[in-house]
Amino acid sequence: MPIQLNTLSQSSLQDYNDCPRRFELRYLQQLAYPAIETEPAHENEKHQKEGEYFHRLAQQHLIGIPAEQIAKLANTENLQRWWDHFTNAKDLTGLANLTGLKTEITLSAPLGKFRLVAKYDLIGFDRDKIYIYDWKTYRKRPKNEWLAIRWQTRVYRALLVQAGAHLNGGNAIRPEQIEMVYWFPDFPNDPARFAYKADQFKRDWDALTKLADEITTASSHPKTDEVSKCSYCPYRSYCNRGVRAGEAPDTELETEAEELFDINFEQIGEIEF
Repeated sequence: MPIQLNTLSQSSLQDYNDCPRRFELRYLQQLAYPAIETEPAHENEKHQKEGEYFHRLAQQHLIGIPAEQIAKLANTENLQRWWDHFTNAKDLTGLANLTGLKTEITLSAPLGKFRLVAKYDLIGFDRDKIYIYDWKTYRKRPKNEWLAIRWQTRVYRALLVQAGAHLNGGNAIRPEQIEMVYWFPDFPNDPARFAYKADQFKRDWDALTKLADEITTASSHPKTDEVSKCSYCPYRSYCNRGVRAGEAPDTELETEAEELFDINFEQIGEIEF
């Protein structure tokens, strides 16, 4: 029996956008994954865990733990390479100039009958500019055009405008102040940067509101017509859409695991209902 869904995130919105049926199975019915997402499975699981660990190392460094001390914890080939790139990347030298750093911070705002929730790797200020940094341990460098239309890019910037005033001394954040940066440890000299404008914010928030209303009133959850996406979906056997998993590097760009939120709404930035 479907559960009552209270929150939406960039991951759940992306799932709904890509395939309403996957959204239903994952978030409403909360079914266990019946099929692996990638081949080879063990290698991909190891890569995912290393990615999670890299995020932890970056957070520890940004809250003040010396890089040389953290380097001792980078105990795999991937982690060593990523950490070396992180500490030497020219595009990250500006982090030292940022103030009011917030790492692994969660923001929330009402969205229709839901709360829209996002967990940020890093938010920092440089005078009047506000930067969102997100670390992506992809094995392929995605195209900027692909990143620009992903719900993460749209949600993270829009939600910072909507729910981030308390990070800005109580002052409303203007869209033009925001820049979102995806930084890739395996492509350290090629980050993806996305500025923001007021018309983009209006477009995004209107689209989010419309999508939330659609999810609320949906009476059915059809399968995607893009059958190529099904090889990356762990629920494909429910839909008789094949048994073979997609290759790991491609899968990373097609589906990301849902964030695991341990939410205390009294402790995170939000707008009251």
